[in-house]
Amino acid sequence: MNVLLTIILAIQMLSALGMIVLVLIQHGKGADMGAAFGGGSAGSLFGASGSANFLSRTTGVLAAVFFACTLALAYFGNLRPVESGSVLDGPAAAIPGSAASGAKMAASAPTGAAQIPTTTAPSVAPATTGAAAIPTPAASGAAQIPSK
Repeated sequence: MNVLLTIILAIQMLSALGMIVLVLIQHGKGADMGAAFGGGSAGSLFGASGSANFLSRTTGVLAAVFFACTLALAYFGNLRPVESGSVLDGPAAAIPGSAASGAKMAASAPTGAAQIPTTTAPSVAPATTGAAAIPTPAASGAAQIPSK
């Protein structure tokens, strides 16, 4: 599946670059007016009709290829399973050692310095297996804001 997506993405990029080049090569509608008054650009490599037919048709084909590749990438991008719920519904990830480092900083502060209040998360009773307990964070950030 990843190989197919890579191929489609490569075709899309090549068709986009080809369209950019072809649009920049084409003459505007006002360029033919100069040829009518003797500008000399009526004869070209693509024949008497000019390059309008060849370049415009090639641009249209590349635009159709680009559009098809875009639809294919959008289709394959939506095939992934969607997880229901919100990121905010799950528990917050605890930063290991944050409560311990705050306590060490408060203990090492000089006696005359202003004390910075440290908030510690409520501790969890250690498990019976002997594993180290990970402190759980507070329920919301609003509970940690000091009141006046």
